[in-house]
Amino acid sequence: MFESSVTSPRIFREIRRSGFPYPDDLIHCFVGGSELHGAKIGDTHDLDIYGVYVEPPELALGLQDFEHFTWSTGGDHRRNTPDDVDITFYSLKKWATLAAKGNPTALHFLFAGDASHATWQIIQDGRPAFLARESAEQFLGFVKAQVQRVTGERGRGAKGQRPEIEEEFGYDTKAAMHSCRLLYECMELMQKGTITLPRPEKDLLIEIRKGCWSLERFLDEINRLCQMAEDAAKASQLPESVDRQTISRLVAKAYLQHWTKSIV
Repeated sequence: MFESSVTSPRIFREIRRSGFPYPDDLIHCFVGGSELHGAKIGDTHDLDIYGVYVEPPELALGLQDFEHFTWSTGGDHRRNTPDDVDITFYSLKKWATLAAKGNPTALHFLFAGDASHATWQIIQDGRPAFLARESAEQFLGFVKAQVQRVTGERGRGAKGQRPEIEEEFGYDTKAAMHSCRLLYECMELMQKGTITLPRPEKDLLIEIRKGCWSLERFLDEINRLCQMAEDAAKASQLPESVDRQTISRLVAKAYLQHWTKSIV
């Protein structure tokens, strides 16, 4: 069996159950969602598993591809319960493309879990190439969309609706929590070039999630944090844009090393 980044027996079982065809080629795997951020409240959250894999050469270089794999015990037509499991895996190239664009979820991969797999260590060693001021626009864009859903300006989506939370607190406090979290992460990334997981302000995030804040207080705080994030981006010592050439070399090196080891 080839080296895999999966160490948890439960996660390994869920991956096998999902039917993911390349479990031995996972080079990075971790539990995401509220557990990753430290904002989990009891047993109210499902299990979110994220990862990166190296697909076989015929898929990476041939006429077909296999860019991502998603699976959920909840299916596509109902909201997840605490017993459900969601799996989201990206091919190395697909993940790198998203990270290079500043996608917040993709950037989390660089700071989550460990670098126990030799192939992923290549990416970790080159992490600075993925970090740039322009990613702040992605964070702020995600927050704007979340806030518009909280206020109803943009609609609340189908599967993502949380009527029980809105009925209890008057607005979607989970979406509000994640909006603040993203801004704190953005500021830390701009100022220090890192994202701490779980979040240092996790107690505040849980407070928001539990409905301790009024909608007015949340909106005031979002406006304040957005301004702070914008200021942090302007003053950041990070380069304006990512080093795409270096990223391409890293990704190519990782693929070649992984394929070479797999056929030895």
